Amino acid sequence: MIDFLQLARMRQSDRAYDPQRPVEDEKLERILEAARLAPSACNAQPWRFVVVNQPDLARQVGKATAGLGMNKFAKDAPVHILVVEESMNITSFLGSKIKDKYFPLIDIGIAAAHIALAAEAEGLGSCILGWLDEKQVKQLVGIPPQKRLLLDICIGYSAKPKRPKSRKAKEKVVSYNHY
Repeated sequence: MIDFLQLARMRQSDRAYDPQRPVEDEKLERILEAARLAPSACNAQPWRFVVVNQPDLARQVGKATAGLGMNKFAKDAPVHILVVEESMNITSFLGSKIKDKYFPLIDIGIAAAHIALAAEAEGLGSCILGWLDEKQVKQLVGIPPQKRLLLDICIGYSAKPKRPKSRKAKEKVVSYNHY
């Protein structure tokens, strides 16, 4: 079993997938279970995960994600997990108003991180994408027009080796007891 820091060090945004290697259903189910178990403010769980793993539809979703030259690699991802914002519960709604923080976006970010880390634990690559043709993707998979499609998380077997991770020095991002 991989320890968490090792998993965090290994996880990267993969932008090349092996189109000949489908993602096994059991791996996908474990990734989705990790997403389902993600914490959320007031246990609101303001999300729905739409899994696109039918090859032709996945290619179409990938093309719709590759707008204006961005994310061209998405068309080769065998799986897209589309993250749709759902209604928050009353306590999360009230907390958002009182604290002037929109908790569903935070919650969805946490769930997306669970998906990406679970994919890595399964030996799969992932890339969390917010740049996409929301209207077109929603039409392709039948997401109601009034819903917000926030993310497309590409999942698949990486076609490239791991890259060195570039991060700011700890001293630039961490302080104790004061800013």
